[in-house]
Amino acid sequence: MSKMLVVGATSDVGLALIPRLLREGHDVIGIGRDASRLAAFNDQARFTPVVGDLTAERLGEAVAAAGDEGVDAVVHLVGSIALRPPHAMSVEAFEEVISTNLTSAFLTLSTLGKAMMRSGGGRMVFVSSVAASLGLANHEAIAAAKGGLEAMVRSAAATYARRGLRINAVAPSLTDTRMAAPLLRTDAAREASEQMVPTGQLNTAADVAEAVRWLLLDAPDGITGEVIHLDGGMGRLRASG
Repeated sequence: MSKMLVVGATSDVGLALIPRLLREGHDVIGIGRDASRLAAFNDQARFTPVVGDLTAERLGEAVAAAGDEGVDAVVHLVGSIALRPPHAMSVEAFEEVISTNLTSAFLTLSTLGKAMMRSGGGRMVFVSSVAASLGLANHEAIAAAKGGLEAMVRSAAATYARRGLRINAVAPSLTDTRMAAPLLRTDAAREASEQMVPTGQLNTAADVAEAVRWLLLDAPDGITGEVIHLDGGMGRLRASG
């Protein structure tokens, strides 16, 4: 079985992914800010919590917890949503979006890339957004962050292709999670969001978790530098009727 690191373990996607990994017999290390949410796994012998903000120190704790065998796979689930047009967003708010979504991903890539090369390689998955490839009003900050993340994934996949690392991303459309709740607080808002997706359906946390799990464990070894578009066709299709 594998040793898996979930960065952003207390996100809704993390809470959907971790039980599946544990049921399958994998050891899971989870980094998350919400100790009460991590406590849900206190009775799981294969789960190791690392509580706190994502920092180099927290990632170092996670690497140490994996022991000499090292981490086999890591997923970065840290993110935020900030939808405001540029004229209504301060530079400080923009930089916070970049820091949360892109800089934290780079920190994970840098720290775990070094550790995973020492132990023979592994897989990394990052979470992007449909906004990285589709122009959406008021999404400038998150589009910049996630567009940068996708470019980083492609470059890193090339850098480490001969070093045993496979690096990919999942790009969902709007997902029905706690983070998206303010965007879905009324029936009209939910319906409008659903109508933007050709399939007429929003993602669930379980949907994203399943795509992540496939890339971490079951995807062919030849898949690297790819972005899996989990967006109901939103980025590429126009539904009829």
